[in-house]
Amino acid sequence: MFAKFIVRVIFGALGLWVASKLVSGIVVHGATALILAAVLLGVVNAFVRPIVFVLTLPLTIVTLGLFLLIVNAAMIGLVSLFVHGFEVHGLMAGVLAAIITGISSWIGGMILRDDRRERA
Repeated sequence: MFAKFIVRVIFGALGLWVASKLVSGIVVHGATALILAAVLLGVVNAFVRPIVFVLTLPLTIVTLGLFLLIVNAAMIGLVSLFVHGFEVHGLMAGVLAAIITGISSWIGGMILRDDRRERA
């Protein structure tokens, strides 16, 4: 279980790093800030995001799920408030970072899922 968390953190960090290279509004100062931001993003996504998801469910339904991009951007923005050296400048930068990080996490999930199938 802890190994899965580490793999998810690695893919989250990879997504944040790629976002910092591709999106001009995302700034990461050093590997420590990147890893800390990825760990905190995992914790925020595990505990805060489900609460925000339930509270914004009507808006998510009305927008056919597109509001989840804003929720994910808000989670990345929340992480940037707590991690010194990880900065998000603007909503659009957060949305783009959410898309890139989501793709990276999806790839990590696919790798973890394949790992589970081989053991069964």
